Amino acid sequence: MTVEQNVLQQSAAQKHQQTFLNQLREITGINDAQILQQALKDSNGNLELAVAFLTAKNAKTPQQEETAYYQTALPGNDRYISVGSQADTNVIDLTGDDKDDLQRAIALSLAESNRAFRETGITDEEQAISRVLEASIAENKACLKRTPTEVWRDSRNPYDRKRQDKAPVGLKNVGNTCWFSAVIQSLFNLLEFRRLVLNYKPPSNAQDLPRNQKEHRNLPFMRELRYLFALLVGTKRKYVDPSRAVEILKDAFKSNDSQQQDVSEFTHKLLDWLEDAFQMKAEEETDEEKPKNPMVELFYGRFLAVGVLEGKKFENTEMFGQYPLQVNGFKDLHECLEAAMIEGEIESLHSENSGKSGQEHWFTELPPVLTFELSRFEFNQALGRPEKIHNKLEFPQVLYLDRYMHRNREITRIKREEIKRLKDYLTVLQQRLERYLSYGSGPKRFPLVDVLQYALEFASSKPVCTSPVDDIDASSPSSGSIPSQTLPSTTDQQGAPSSELPSTSPASIAAISSRSVIHKPFTQSRIPPDLPMHPAPRHITEEELSVLESCLHRWRTEIENDTRDLQESISRIHRTIELMYSDKSMIQVPYRLHAVLVHEGQANAGHYWAYIFDHRENRWMKYNDIAVTKSSWEELVRDSFGGYRNASAYCLMYINDKPQFLIQEEFNKETGQALVGIETLPPDLRDFVEEDNQRFEKELEEWDAQLAQKALQEKLLASQKLRESESSMTTAQAGEPEYLEQPSRSDFSKHLKEETIRIITKASHEHEDKSPETVLQSKPENTTSQPPSNQQVVEVAIPHVGKFMIESKEGGYDDEAIKLEYSRLVKLAQEDTPPETDYRLHHVVVYFIQNQAPKKIIEKTLLEQFADRNLSFDERCHNIMKVAQAKIEMIKPEEVNLEEYEEWHQDYRKFRETTMYLIIGLENFQRESYIDSLLFLICAYQNNKELLSKGPHRGHDEELISHYRRECLLKLNEQAAELFESGEDREVNNGLIIMNEFIVPFLPLLLVDEMEEKDILAVEDMRNRWCSYLGQEMESNLQEKLTDFLPKLLDCSTEIKGFHEPPKLPPYSTHELCERFTRIMLSLSRTPADGR
Repeated sequence: MTVEQNVLQQSAAQKHQQTFLNQLREITGINDAQILQQALKDSNGNLELAVAFLTAKNAKTPQQEETAYYQTALPGNDRYISVGSQADTNVIDLTGDDKDDLQRAIALSLAESNRAFRETGITDEEQAISRVLEASIAENKACLKRTPTEVWRDSRNPYDRKRQDKAPVGLKNVGNTCWFSAVIQSLFNLLEFRRLVLNYKPPSNAQDLPRNQKEHRNLPFMRELRYLFALLVGTKRKYVDPSRAVEILKDAFKSNDSQQQDVSEFTHKLLDWLEDAFQMKAEEETDEEKPKNPMVELFYGRFLAVGVLEGKKFENTEMFGQYPLQVNGFKDLHECLEAAMIEGEIESLHSENSGKSGQEHWFTELPPVLTFELSRFEFNQALGRPEKIHNKLEFPQVLYLDRYMHRNREITRIKREEIKRLKDYLTVLQQRLERYLSYGSGPKRFPLVDVLQYALEFASSKPVCTSPVDDIDASSPSSGSIPSQTLPSTTDQQGAPSSELPSTSPASIAAISSRSVIHKPFTQSRIPPDLPMHPAPRHITEEELSVLESCLHRWRTEIENDTRDLQESISRIHRTIELMYSDKSMIQVPYRLHAVLVHEGQANAGHYWAYIFDHRENRWMKYNDIAVTKSSWEELVRDSFGGYRNASAYCLMYINDKPQFLIQEEFNKETGQALVGIETLPPDLRDFVEEDNQRFEKELEEWDAQLAQKALQEKLLASQKLRESESSMTTAQAGEPEYLEQPSRSDFSKHLKEETIRIITKASHEHEDKSPETVLQSKPENTTSQPPSNQQVVEVAIPHVGKFMIESKEGGYDDEAIKLEYSRLVKLAQEDTPPETDYRLHHVVVYFIQNQAPKKIIEKTLLEQFADRNLSFDERCHNIMKVAQAKIEMIKPEEVNLEEYEEWHQDYRKFRETTMYLIIGLENFQRESYIDSLLFLICAYQNNKELLSKGPHRGHDEELISHYRRECLLKLNEQAAELFESGEDREVNNGLIIMNEFIVPFLPLLLVDEMEEKDILAVEDMRNRWCSYLGQEMESNLQEKLTDFLPKLLDCSTEIKGFHEPPKLPPYSTHELCERFTRIMLSLSRTPADGR
């Protein structure tokens, strides 16, 4: 248990105890603290028993106004806070035997528990804890506990880590400062700040041992910060590792109780360190009494506090750095600033002094870099934990601060008074408008215009002279209705009691009695044609109707005009207030938004990133750890304003828009060209970066050498196989595609052999008058050299492929067999099939035809089917095999690109593997083995996506795989959540293992494609499920595990942090592949996929 959790639990226990005592005091009227404490102890916290105990002893005390002192049991606290508590004068008499009064008193007390809770005393220590928690200390403690191996896993391929051109460089999340990247990147992109850090030189006496703790801490940190900034400028890596700078921060950013500091505290201390480091340098370089510190001049400003305290006026000038602003209760940044600059009351130490107090803040000197801290965390007294405020808060890209300047205070006060007058008038108008829009004296209210319209419609309806009850046709009553002659008239119903009604069925009696007071038409299943659809006045003259219509029309027009005038007046006032500070004199101090630091999550856990404006390219960039991507103002608004999901800004960095030195680039004095990259670095840092770049280039060269060696080995192996095949006097083995070289190759060859024999047999039956010997008169040897004279050229036309020539013997059935096979495969490729039938799995040529492979590749692939050496054992096929082998040899090398040929066959092999991954994944999904299913579905989706990038028919239905991948993750998330909810250590650990090993590593795969809205919504559902636990009571060990885990789940980066090796596929034949595919697809068609 951490220190802050222990304190909070003690505080919550104290509050619960005090609430109990206040309830007893209100119920019994007893104010003796000792008696109440004894009752609490004897009853073991049971309110009813405590009340019974006190009333049984008739413990009474005079009801007088007194002050009670309550002590909080915080360690080392010997202070008391005085809280006045006055007993109610109307105390319920609990000394009698009326048990109902006792129960009512208990219920009333429980209902008032919230009010009693608010009257509980809070110590100074608790207030300090609340302030710390408001600054989100808990979330950063959770984020800081991660170890490096849990978060990032660098890609083995250095080209994945290579910087693209001059793209911004990311920062690796080293696992213990999830906000480090956001803060450092925001400061680094201030060019003036960057120059100050890069050009910093330690004092000359710093070569000796550090004189004090500040130097011992600041100088090493400045050295590492310079190295880090230099790498961000000139590295060739996509991202850099800030571990060395973070190591220095680790110990310094822990308090005595090992409690990690929060983000705001980190920024404060970072600037303090920089200020100290530059102060040492400034003191060495100047003899002035107060040397200028560039960090102070860059980030610190001054304001004048003027006001009245206890009736006395005062003025104080104070320095400020980051300016804190409250978010709760405000809609935009100006409202927050107005509230922060005007404080209505000042706390007085002397309660007897009732003089009016208040103060105003006026900026006298603004810093070039103005930072606002947005306090989005508050301590929930009832729950005893911090909560994040998700309210929407708007802020502009350009902020004019003239209204807050001391030199403009007179005109600002005038405008504030005018705005206050307008807002008061606006309130009156809005209340007046509300009376028109919600008219009536009852609980239901309607727009007055509609009320008048309804009255006009009623008056204008066609009059009916008869009762709506008497009009019902009694000759054909519907089933269950009452004959009309048994019903009394309307006037009779009004006066007659229910007991005098005619005897009918119970249901009819209930219907009639319920209508005896409220006059409504009797309900029938069939409405007579002459019965009006709406109520109408029974008797009204033309004169009455004319007068009534005239009045209602006139009143309605008046109300519409009044409403429109009110709405226009309200709009004008809103516009006037918005433009109050738009005159030229009040737009002279513009500050432009430079960076927005965003937090996503709850108060106890979350993830941080930054939006930073690129002034050179005039666009927004998103810095999310190692991922740096182009962004837009619209995306920034969605993630930063709040009110949408769990993301919102917690820090805004504005820069003065008039002086350009903050963002101005350096130029070469001789050439006048802008200095970029490594040219901007001092010599020592330039050498450091060049050395690092050389190491990275060496890594790239070693990777290239490994790939070249591997390619050479594969080429040698292929050559060796080719020589072996040539020595066996056949080219069939060398020509077999890669996807056939599996443990089940013999099965596939057997299947292919049977198909080929069937085709040849069919062709031979069509030439029964000719034997193979007469057809193939020449020797096979001659076919490998120059073709005999009795051969003819046969044109084979393949749809979607083209026409090509095949040489054949005159009258032979070898070419007929090839043509029959082509026609069969083309027919399969063109056939429209249901989802459970995919002929691409049956034959590679079907796959090639559908994907428009080059015709020579299709020809060579098909001929290899007939050239298979397994056909030589059948005498009818032996000659065909020889002819096919001869035709393959006749294909010239330049006609078929061997690399392209191999690539097509590799794609087909990947297609078959993808199919098998999909089949096994879906089979496991149906067996509810979701972990195994997920691994196979992930591999199927990734392979399929790569195939589909080459053509729409290269792979399977992407939406199908995506749906079951998503469903699998949701099922696993549900299982893990149920295990966590059990509270058992073993099951909780198993649930977190599922999340850490299977859910978290694969979430980036769902976030990569932002166009897939269902995947993004699924991720949000999973995150919200776990974030919901933050608002629930749980054991401290569960709370600690949850806060350790949540930052990883809420990490928004799309970088793959860890990936399991693809599962090994079992041996399979083509027949088995097709059969299992058909079976699983049929089962899916019978089981509807929700949401797919």
